[in-house]
Amino acid sequence: MAEKRRKSASGVEAAALKAVARLPRYRPEEKIDSIVVNNFPALGTLTAVRFLEWVQQNPEGVISLPTGRTPEHFIREVQRLLGGWSEPAVQTELKALGLESEQKPELKRLQFVQIDEFYPVNPRHHNSFYDYVRKYYIEGFGLSMDRALLINCEEIGLPGGESLESFWAGGTVDLGLRYRPARTHREQKEQDAIRHVDQWCEDYEQRIRDRGGIGFFLGGIGPDGHIGFNVRGESHFSPTRLTPVNYETQAAAAGDLGGIEVARNRLVITIGLETITWNPNATAVIMVAGESKARIVRDAVCGETHVNVPASALRRLSGARMYLTEGAARLLDRRDILKLSEAKTLDTREIERVVLDLAFGLGKRIIDLTENDYRNDARGSLVFKSAKNAVEDLNTTVADSLKRKIEAGMTGRSNTSFLHTEPHHDDIMLGYLPNVVRNIRDHSNRHHFVTLTSGFNAVTNGYMLELARKLRVYLEQNEQRIRDMVDSGYFSDRRFRDHDVWTYLDGLAAESAEIQDEGTLRRFFRDLTEVFEELDVHEIQQRVDELINYFETQYPGKKDLPHIQSLKGMCREWESACLWGFFGWNQSAVEHLRLGFYKGETFTEEPTIERDASPVKELLSRVNPDVVTVAFDPEASGPDTHYKVMQAVSAGLRLYQKESGRSDLRVYGYRNIWYRFHPSEADVFVPVSLNMLTLQHHAFMSTYLTQKDASFPSYEHDGPFPELAQKIQVEQYEKLSTVLGREFFYEHPSPLMRATRGFVFLRDMSLDEFYAHSRELRRATEDR
Repeated sequence: MAEKRRKSASGVEAAALKAVARLPRYRPEEKIDSIVVNNFPALGTLTAVRFLEWVQQNPEGVISLPTGRTPEHFIREVQRLLGGWSEPAVQTELKALGLESEQKPELKRLQFVQIDEFYPVNPRHHNSFYDYVRKYYIEGFGLSMDRALLINCEEIGLPGGESLESFWAGGTVDLGLRYRPARTHREQKEQDAIRHVDQWCEDYEQRIRDRGGIGFFLGGIGPDGHIGFNVRGESHFSPTRLTPVNYETQAAAAGDLGGIEVARNRLVITIGLETITWNPNATAVIMVAGESKARIVRDAVCGETHVNVPASALRRLSGARMYLTEGAARLLDRRDILKLSEAKTLDTREIERVVLDLAFGLGKRIIDLTENDYRNDARGSLVFKSAKNAVEDLNTTVADSLKRKIEAGMTGRSNTSFLHTEPHHDDIMLGYLPNVVRNIRDHSNRHHFVTLTSGFNAVTNGYMLELARKLRVYLEQNEQRIRDMVDSGYFSDRRFRDHDVWTYLDGLAAESAEIQDEGTLRRFFRDLTEVFEELDVHEIQQRVDELINYFETQYPGKKDLPHIQSLKGMCREWESACLWGFFGWNQSAVEHLRLGFYKGETFTEEPTIERDASPVKELLSRVNPDVVTVAFDPEASGPDTHYKVMQAVSAGLRLYQKESGRSDLRVYGYRNIWYRFHPSEADVFVPVSLNMLTLQHHAFMSTYLTQKDASFPSYEHDGPFPELAQKIQVEQYEKLSTVLGREFFYEHPSPLMRATRGFVFLRDMSLDEFYAHSRELRRATEDR
């Protein structure tokens, strides 16, 4: 049964627009209606309520909902609202959100259409989208399996008696067989299978159309702008098909598939942009959270209709919408200008942002901007009017502010206790190592380094398999020596943990892979004795054999057993020990909290006070710092672990402040490869020389052994993380050298400044300022 014709207006959308006093579209720049909310959870609520409103009107309609992490809050909110529908508080909430609450939506008669799937992937594997759909939508929403169209790769194109794993050994599908003759019997079988998959896709498309097309489509948007797996450059009239994807999409999928090495070999089956828009009465909502997606959103909303902008295909639907967080909408010019015009006063950061962008856009030094430059720019004219002083004074004020930030980064602190925190084991390294090194040089300072999660998701099975095989050979060749070390207490006395590090660093200095392996394998043996609570060499050898079998037989991306997670996390902890050993720090200055919210689930749990914030408070009480550093990515703009660690640190600081009475701490916010500061957002610009860039790269590649191959890369760069960190730091230097003039650096009296070729940006905050940037945690008993 096809859904009813869409109503002319949505009560939910009308209420959301009224709440923010905005129009759905600012013509002619904006080409699709958009609604902006404050944050990621609010985005989930808006999307959930709009979906339930549509279901009220179309109880047997055809729906297509997204997979991945974007719909986390949407899924939770649908379940929460339906579960508490009759409760007075929920009824009041629904009314405020614009939803008629007399009629509780029934989801069981809806017809679900799966958007996409990797190919080939076993549908029983937990990282398949088929499994995701069954868990979160069929079971989670109570939908009917019989009324759903799903993509089960085991039922598509395989010859009789063959499994996906046996037929597509290695996971590689050669689509060239579509167009060239098969040369062997094997190729003939693969060619037949590909053509069967192609026919299945044709049939899937027709089955969707036979149902009247998709009535409610909800999707996220990828780093290249992809909708479903319709990547940049795909036809706006594309149907369901088997297709490859681009690097950005592979990189984004690497975490789910077990590494970029796997993702490069996977194709996808995806419904097309034509599939989504075939029903002219469809409601199509794209939900986007986070500042990191702001450029993609700007192109989708304001750019030309073009194959490079997949979301622009939705403009043919009158029911197409973009639901956005404030961060995601940041580059929508008309809305940003309206916000500036409504402000009674503009704060210093806003003024700096506008002046910097104006100068950089014109390729001018700030001091060379003219009154006409300001008046000819919509934002610039507002700033110039707000400043109420001569253009020369405005230019000088902003330029001098930037110079003060540079001076703050040139000088280190003295007699200061630093607590350096990071979500993962390489975040400090990739974020602000030059600042760490500058402050290490002053021996009156004290430093403590802590990683807050186990980080096991970043370690591939391939790395662990190689390490286990090396240890097996090592134990066979050195069995008596290892027994003697066990008997001497080397592996039971924790003080010898540092000896593992010093051995590894000796190997680096001597350029000896053998000595480096000695240090690494000693530590891995030590880790096994801790995890399995066993010191007998023979027993450990058996455990190593078990590990080898495990890593040889597990599919990439599978959630590991707890003891495997522990071992992978310990490998990451070993890397941190080696990095800080570079600078002379031993285990007394390096620790790992392994906060409990980090479990490797599809949706990372919210931190809680008791489980996650209390250990942070206890750490603060022990270290008694003057400066606490924290990864400062906005919500949904980096790995979700970053923001949740920031929540835990914020809550821990609140507890510590209350207990100690201290309010004088400073918090340094940093960012690394996942998101950048605008110069106006930062307060400290740390100069980075070519020497420091070299040190960064060498130290990372020499110590972060699990990350050397960039198995879980950024979509921005196909290579190791330090290469991207250097690129960002150099770009930040280029921006400052444009707006201040290169002569400021070339002719500076300080050799440090003349040697500068990059910058690290930091945000210097009071406790209250830091608290304002993190959603407050609830008690565990209040968590749903």
